[in-house]
Amino acid sequence: MTPREFTYAPPQNPLTYLYTDDVIIIIEKPSGLLSVPGKTEPDCLEARLREKFPEALTIHRLDMATSGVMVFARNANAQRHIGLQFEKRMTEKTYLAQVWGKPKKDQGTINLPLITDWPNRPKQMVCHERGKASLTEWKVIERDEISTRLELYPKTGRSHQLRVHMLEIGHSILGDRLYAHDEAFHAAPRLQLHAHKLKLRKPTGGDWIEFESPAPF
Repeated sequence: MTPREFTYAPPQNPLTYLYTDDVIIIIEKPSGLLSVPGKTEPDCLEARLREKFPEALTIHRLDMATSGVMVFARNANAQRHIGLQFEKRMTEKTYLAQVWGKPKKDQGTINLPLITDWPNRPKQMVCHERGKASLTEWKVIERDEISTRLELYPKTGRSHQLRVHMLEIGHSILGDRLYAHDEAFHAAPRLQLHAHKLKLRKPTGGDWIEFESPAPF
């Protein structure tokens, strides 16, 4: 597939905060805004957040085109604590996606190892010889005439995992500039992938806390 042209033009809307305390910041990342600076693009969620919270530390990332819940730390201890939760797969993440076509089953599991497609970076691809283990569970929420709304539950955190896994089972995410075929790409004005819920343990006290962001599509 020929690469689709792209110009970085991030949205300029004010940031939406879901929760703040003295150790963490929970925020909604808009679609079209980088999580962290790019090679030539300094404008990103991290930079904008630091205008209000100069001490903010990045813990994880969402793809530029993906929207939804992100957590930032306000000190190094909280960054380490939550970073380990992501690393050890202790967090619980739920995404919403609108995908092309109609899966025959109502739920399933995708277990396909992923690796960077170096000649076509930043794309990723399935590689059974050298890929890293990647696991996604999914469940149908609603079907319409040409697409299906899914809940996706990534059990690993590989780059572009959800996008490649859905492509591989024949149901690419609508609006996906990198992976969708033309009909699926033009069926939506943006990537239809949203980090809907995030559950983790609070760095102080260890209590479970959960945050939710409604999908804008």
